[in-house]
Amino acid sequence: MYKILIADDHPLFREAIHNVISDGFPGSEVMETEDLDSALALTRNHDDLDLILLDLNMPGMHGLNGLMNLRNEAPTIPVVIVSAEQDKQVVLQAITYGAVGFITKSSPRKQMTEAIEQILNGNVYLPSDIIRSHKSTTRRSGYDAPHFAPELLQALTRKQLLVLERMTKGDSNKQIAYSLAIAETTVKAHVSAILRKLNVHNRVQAILSAGDIDFAAYLRR
Repeated sequence: MYKILIADDHPLFREAIHNVISDGFPGSEVMETEDLDSALALTRNHDDLDLILLDLNMPGMHGLNGLMNLRNEAPTIPVVIVSAEQDKQVVLQAITYGAVGFITKSSPRKQMTEAIEQILNGNVYLPSDIIRSHKSTTRRSGYDAPHFAPELLQALTRKQLLVLERMTKGDSNKQIAYSLAIAETTVKAHVSAILRKLNVHNRVQAILSAGDIDFAAYLRR
């Protein structure tokens, strides 16, 4: 089904995440490694990987430098950080440096499975509490998220504004579809249009940039 690499230096956690993948995505091929050098070597030999689950603190990583090295070596393979780190600034920087998601090791098994599924479906995953609290993080840390010009937001249709509002709450496409009573394929089409109109590359950039929007004001027009 999928071909996934787990890169983590803790054998017990590798076993745990392996079990999550085996149970949630039957038939998937799972490879394991315990340091950055061997992870880089595996990506060279397996460019058909669907996902890399990467620990920030294993040997050779040097924090986010390891993520950047891996993204440079294998830019087409999605990388999600799986870490005990919960500092919001680190999470946001990981996304900025090319990760498609950030899963905390303290996540419940069901939440971890849903996060991996969301990422394999082409979405970006962040813990909902990270999304909700990024505004206070940016003020405290100096992280400067861009903001959209009013004319860009005015280019969005009412339905696209409603979808963007749900995105800023951390909802997945499936949750948005349920909330707005529309098909999930329709949500995907709206998300693509939103990213194009707002001139951003991915879901997280849209979410971070939309944090201060007064949606009620735009929806009243």
